[in-house]
Amino acid sequence: MKKLIVSAVMLMGLGFTAKAQEISKNALGLRLGDNNGFGAEISYQKGLSDNNRLEADLGWRNNHDVSAFKLTGIYQWVWEIDNNFNWYAGAGAGLGSWSASGSNGSFAYIAGDVGIEYNFKEAPILLSLDYRPEFGGHGYFDNNYGSDIALGIKYKF
Repeated sequence: MKKLIVSAVMLMGLGFTAKAQEISKNALGLRLGDNNGFGAEISYQKGLSDNNRLEADLGWRNNHDVSAFKLTGIYQWVWEIDNNFNWYAGAGAGLGSWSASGSNGSFAYIAGDVGIEYNFKEAPILLSLDYRPEFGGHGYFDNNYGSDIALGIKYKF
């Protein structure tokens, strides 16, 4: 058991010391996902260093009963997997407002983010697939929890 714990700690340490790929200074695009209904977000990323960035997403969600606008900000760490592939994880928060038949409200939430991206070398395009859990959102999320899986496409500049 002791060897298993030591091995796990060493593997995690290796993951956090892995070489980071230089990320683009700016990227702008769309993030399409499903969280309480299909939604689209305008997504902007601002590179802060070779392996850190901020992401801001302004989105709209709609399902059969509820529509909502959300603004999310996430600080992300980025690690290289292979030449063109990166994985990333982050944490942040957001604000939103929702409306349903006869009622509406606003909410705040905290969010996490983990995903994988393909960084095209020949073109200024970034494709990503990520999972984002969101906690809080009283009145909007069932049991104050929501999550989505989204596909993103961004133009790097």
